[in-house]
Amino acid sequence: MSEVQALIALPGIVSGRLLPSDDPVAEQVLEWTIKRDSQDIRQLMSWLEKTEGRKDRLTLLARATDLIEEIRYAMMRLDELR
Repeated sequence: MSEVQALIALPGIVSGRLLPSDDPVAEQVLEWTIKRDSQDIRQLMSWLEKTEGRKDRLTLLARATDLIEEIRYAMMRLDELR
């Protein structure tokens, strides 16, 4: 069960790890990257709603896709560290 699933299934109970990360600095950077990229994607989607030009929409969508791939990579690296 993922942490998100655990939090939904057991509200008020936060699961913690028993062992520390292999590289706590890298873990913090990856967590920050996920958070920041998520915020950037939200902003891009907001701009996408307001943009009418096809070329501009494709540019915004391409950037959001790049950020999603970066989040996937960061999540994969976090799994390796944990």
